[in-house]
Amino acid sequence: MKKKTIIKILLVMVVLGVIFGIGVIAANAHIKSVTKDYIISESELKNLDDIDCILVLGCGVWDDGTPTDMLADRIKVGIRTYETGVSDRLLMSGDHSRKDYDEVNTMKAIAVESGIPADNVFCDHAGFSTYESMYRASDIFGADKIVIVTQSYHLPRAIYDAQKLGIEAYGISADERTYMGQIYRDARELLARAKDFVWCIIQPEPTFRGEKIPITANGSLTDG
Repeated sequence: MKKKTIIKILLVMVVLGVIFGIGVIAANAHIKSVTKDYIISESELKNLDDIDCILVLGCGVWDDGTPTDMLADRIKVGIRTYETGVSDRLLMSGDHSRKDYDEVNTMKAIAVESGIPADNVFCDHAGFSTYESMYRASDIFGADKIVIVTQSYHLPRAIYDAQKLGIEAYGISADERTYMGQIYRDARELLARAKDFVWCIIQPEPTFRGEKIPITANGSLTDG
């Protein structure tokens, strides 16, 4: 290959890389800007009304079924949010794609052990991504107005996805401690926000849809 051709290819790659980088930065800035007013403190929950459910997002369980630190804190804050009375429905959304990997039943079990009635805790077994959790919260469970519980780095994307899918969403931070590997998660989130920015324009269907189960129904219908 001629030297001039190689240089041209490299220049094109550099230009494409710059365009991609600008796109990622712009998408991140936009998502953080339009969602910042919807991230609230626990003390501000009293200002909300007509909340359909508190949506707790899954993020990992160990081989023995116990939650990771991040998930444990999301469940803890979800329970605390429920106890404020802002909503009498908890929706646990996570990955239960295999028999030997089950985030949502772990989440529900902890909530029920804390004293929340099992019928008030719903399981979304196919919340395989933030986008899919929000899509299914609207499409399957009929939620129109929600409070999302997850760590602060994740809240802007979760709220953005929900809003673009027609849900009025507010977010509560589940940062109860310092988490190992946060630098990696922050870097990954930059790309994830850019991806979801595009996804929210295209709005593809989730991996699974299934039978509609209104959030006003009995949460035990979602056990399994």
